[in-house]
Amino acid sequence: MSPEQRDRTLADDPAKAVLWVQACARHGIPEGQIAFGRMLLEGRGVAKDPVSALAWFCKAAGSGDADAQNMVGRCLENGWGAEIDLTAAAGWYDRAARAGLDWAQYNLGHCYLDGAGVPRDSARAFGLYRRAAEQGHVRAMNLVSRCYEQGWGVGADAKAARDWAQCSAEGGYFRGQYNFGLMLAEEGRVDEAAVWLERALASAPEPSRTVMMKALAVRGLIPPLLGEAVVRSTVEGASGLETRAPSVGFAASSPRGVAIEDSGANPCS
Repeated sequence: MSPEQRDRTLADDPAKAVLWVQACARHGIPEGQIAFGRMLLEGRGVAKDPVSALAWFCKAAGSGDADAQNMVGRCLENGWGAEIDLTAAAGWYDRAARAGLDWAQYNLGHCYLDGAGVPRDSARAFGLYRRAAEQGHVRAMNLVSRCYEQGWGVGADAKAARDWAQCSAEGGYFRGQYNFGLMLAEEGRVDEAAVWLERALASAPEPSRTVMMKALAVRGLIPPLLGEAVVRSTVEGASGLETRAPSVGFAASSPRGVAIEDSGANPCS
C-alpha cells in the first residue's frame, strides 16, 4: 500500500481505522507504526499526542523505513513531540533521501538552500530538488523552476524555469500554477495566465491565498486578469486571517514580491 493509498484509507473512517492501525503498530509492522504516528500527530481518531507520534516514527525509522525517517526529520524540524533540532532533522532527511524518498529529498533541499542544520549549499539543494522532481514531486518541480529562474545552485535558464513551472502547474500544485501564470502574463499571454492564476487562488490555503492576491494587486494584475467573482471570494475568504507569507530564507529575492515556496506545515509531508 502506497502512502497515498494508506492516507485515503485512514481518512475514510479514522475512528474505526485506529483499531487495526494500532494493532499493526504494536506488532512491529513499520507501515502500521507510521500510520499510527500520523494519527497521533494529527489527532485523527485519537487524541493528539505528538510525543507518542514521534516515538512511533522512531520505532519504524529504526527498521530502515525511509518514510518514517522523513517523519522523524519533520518532527525535529518543527518541534513536534521534541525540541527543535535542525541538525538532527537534516540527518534524518539525509538517510531517507539516500534511500530515494522524494519527500525527504525535497525537505533536505530546503535545509541546504537555507543553511538549516547543514552548511548552506545551493548546488546541493538544486540537485536534491531535481531528484525529487524527476520522481514526479510537484512541489520539487516548482523549486527546480525557481532555481533555474534565480540561478540558485545552477546556471540561470529561463526556458528550463518555464518548463518546470509548467510541469508543477499541470501537476496541480498551487504555487507552480501561480508562478507559471505570472510567467505567461509576462509573455503577454493574458488569457492563459488568468486561467492558471485562478486555479492557484482556488486551491491555495490561507495565508498563501491572501499573500498571492496582494502580490497580484501590487503588480496591477487584478482586476484585468482575474474575474470580479474570484477577487470577491478571495477577499471574503481572507477576512480576519493572518497574512504573513510562508518563509524559506530566499523569499525576499523573489521578483514577484511573494514567498512562493515553503517546506509545508502538513505533518504528513
